[in-house]
Amino acid sequence: MPHIPPLDPNVAARKGFRESEERLKRFWTTVDVAEGPDGWAVRLDGRTPRTPAGAPLVLPGEAAARLAADEWAAQGEFLLPATMPATRLASTAIDRVSQAREPVADEIAAFAGSDLLCYLAGEPASVVEQQARQWAPWRAWAAVELGVRLEPAEGIVHRPQDPAAVARVKELALRLDDFALAGLGMATPLLGSAVLALALQRGALDGETAFELSRLDEAFQESRWGVDEEAAERTAARRAEAALLERWFRALAG
Repeated sequence: MPHIPPLDPNVAARKGFRESEERLKRFWTTVDVAEGPDGWAVRLDGRTPRTPAGAPLVLPGEAAARLAADEWAAQGEFLLPATMPATRLASTAIDRVSQAREPVADEIAAFAGSDLLCYLAGEPASVVEQQARQWAPWRAWAAVELGVRLEPAEGIVHRPQDPAAVARVKELALRLDDFALAGLGMATPLLGSAVLALALQRGALDGETAFELSRLDEAFQESRWGVDEEAAERTAARRAEAALLERWFRALAG
């Protein structure tokens, strides 16, 4: 099997691959998954591709492996890593999260200390009403379902949260396996909220709803001032990430 260049473009550059000059042509015909002693492997013509660090691309369940395998099957003449988010997320879990679980959990917990859902507008009335109606239920959900009680404040001045609540988010993150933790580590900054990310990970929210909850203020500004093409493209890309994470978490749940 030809050598598969790293899916991370920064790693690829360090190892001498130049995407514009050395794009990898599709060399496989069939794609499937197979169960082994360490999980479910993606297979290209019967052989398992490797992550940027050289580990076999093996995922914890069949559904998750098929999510990645479908990306390989959908490739055209050339391998396009940007169109393979599940494969890249799996590689992140295998190569990086497995070696840095504590730091990843710390970053997720830090978002709980300044969670988006806790910073409420003072005006206009329409935004105040919308935040109260759509955000308050998820703060209540976090208190009941997660044991994470966060206190809201008006304005943008930082309000420290109870250290016990932040510690609880870290504890919940560390209970996850490397693959779910990688997803949570991606979802939390995407949504600006550990609460929304945990709700998405647990299936209490779908990706579209979680994303829309995370951008109430942004949507209000768009309604007033309009949206330029570049901003619309960024929003579409972020929405696609949220949809991918919904599929990722659902696949991991099996």
